[in-house]
Amino acid sequence: MDNKSSEQLHEQYKKKFKHDKRIIFAWQLVILALFFGLWELASSLLWIDPLLFSSPSKVVTQIIDKFADGNFLVHLQVTVVETIIGFLIGTVLGVILATILWTSSKVAQVTNPYLFTANVMPKVALGPIIIVALGPGYLAITAMGALISAVITTLVVYSAFKEVDPNYVNLLKSFGASRAQCFREAVFPATLPTIISTLKVNVGLSWVGIIVGEFLVSKEGLGYLIIHGFQVFDFTLVMSALLLIAVCAAIMYKVVEKMEHVLMKHTLINQKK
Repeated sequence: MDNKSSEQLHEQYKKKFKHDKRIIFAWQLVILALFFGLWELASSLLWIDPLLFSSPSKVVTQIIDKFADGNFLVHLQVTVVETIIGFLIGTVLGVILATILWTSSKVAQVTNPYLFTANVMPKVALGPIIIVALGPGYLAITAMGALISAVITTLVVYSAFKEVDPNYVNLLKSFGASRAQCFREAVFPATLPTIISTLKVNVGLSWVGIIVGEFLVSKEGLGYLIIHGFQVFDFTLVMSALLLIAVCAAIMYKVVEKMEHVLMKHTLINQKK
């Protein structure tokens, strides 16, 4: 196949990929519009209790009003900052722990049962203990988000490290490479896609940890607004906070997804070199 035919096939593939992407995005918008449309209709026709489930029009109106007076902005900033910090700490800590486990098989064998127990244990149940240990403030809430994502990151990334073809490591060792060099040159690059995929999972886990922490102790944040809404029977406030959480989580996920594309493209370029 000549270069011209190859370029034509590549262009056709790019056009088809963009076309399929536009179709998928259009269907996503249709589903979203149908959801909010049915919600509004069901609330208007009393198919659902408007007091409990509110309606999109009331929710959007309240969000606009609360942002106009600066109320929601303060709570949103608190939760977003806590989530980002917890996400970063949990991810970095998980990768470091996984690296330590890969470096020392004895440490891995000793800690395996504890990691398994930490994974199956509901981390939310540790919330009161974390609050007592760290105090009822932002530190405890951030620690909740970091803890939930750190455990799963450690297990997933460590499993990926172990699944790397040992022949790569043995080849480097035959040229006199140290274990640290083997990790840097072979193991870590081979598991980079898994690490990036773990970031996507950690987005949701971090939000769960932070919101639960705010349920327990916070006087600010979207989690606090949800609890406050239930206490005063303002379910429009509850729905507004939930909608903001969904939007922020989706944006954060898209940012991580964009990072994935950039890092994978950079990795492919380096491999070609």
